[in-house]
Amino acid sequence: MKTTVGILVLMALGALASPIEQRLSLIQDDAGNMHLVNPDPYTVVDEQYEPFFTPETDVIFRLFTRSNPVHGQVLQWNNPATVTNSNFNPAHPTRFTIHGWNGGENSGLHSNIRQNYFIAGEFNVINVDWGAGANTINYITARNRVASVGDMTSRMVNTLVSASGISRNSISLIGHSLGAHAAGNAGKLQQGQIHTIVGLDPAGPLFSLGQPDIMEPSDAQYVEAVFSNAGTLGFDLPLGHANFYPNGGRSQPGCGVDLTGNCAHSRAHELFAESVSTSVGFRATRCASHNEVLAGGCTSSGPDAPMGGEPSNQGRGVNGIFRFNTNGASPFAMG
Repeated sequence: MKTTVGILVLMALGALASPIEQRLSLIQDDAGNMHLVNPDPYTVVDEQYEPFFTPETDVIFRLFTRSNPVHGQVLQWNNPATVTNSNFNPAHPTRFTIHGWNGGENSGLHSNIRQNYFIAGEFNVINVDWGAGANTINYITARNRVASVGDMTSRMVNTLVSASGISRNSISLIGHSLGAHAAGNAGKLQQGQIHTIVGLDPAGPLFSLGQPDIMEPSDAQYVEAVFSNAGTLGFDLPLGHANFYPNGGRSQPGCGVDLTGNCAHSRAHELFAESVSTSVGFRATRCASHNEVLAGGCTSSGPDAPMGGEPSNQGRGVNGIFRFNTNGASPFAMG
């Protein structure tokens, strides 16, 4: 009886809502926060919902190290002194993490990935916070900002190099969803000199092969893509030198009835985070073709390779299509 009453109340509220409000949905991000969004990536609701975004000032870079694992130090792309006066250590590898749509400073991938890096060793972990541009009701608006986020990340890389003397060969960029394409754009502006780019379920809607701002193999010395919700929220075709499809790449165990795909979509960065410090690892089989993986199979074709991990597969000749299985809950690795 209570359920019936609840449904009737929701229907009544829906009938009273404006046409714009009727087109919106509540979704949960990877940090458990709820967002009111327009679920149709191809339309735009009233622009009064749109935040103003100035990349030069609104993209914020926060440095974390083992000396400050919880509270980040803000680095400014146009102020080298913020680098020299921080805990940034040029002797340690540098890893950028970039969130996606409706993410921000507290996105789950930031904290999870950096915690695992600090388990693994000494790193400079820089969280890229473009929440001022990502927290928009319209996906298309955020999608159209990935190039500018990549531009700002590239500028921050240049500042690190000039201020500390580090090599681009010690830098990796790790992005989830729209953040994967932002990482790719930063790599393009670095002329492919970045050591590694990892795209974690690169966003699919409104992206197609050949677009100037899509992640691609030439963006870094080694580009790896991990597909966990391919064909829905994630891109459906290979985008890296090596392309990993956990559990076939479309849905993930432990996600239950994942109607929106958000659970599977977030699984990619959860798997990568674990790969950085796990002693078990995610050993993947190299498959004969992408079509075979989509059909649910995988004929071994070439040497196995680990997904993710630290250091990356750069320089090991890893390329092609890979498939591996995981557990439905953490720890995910099955060896």
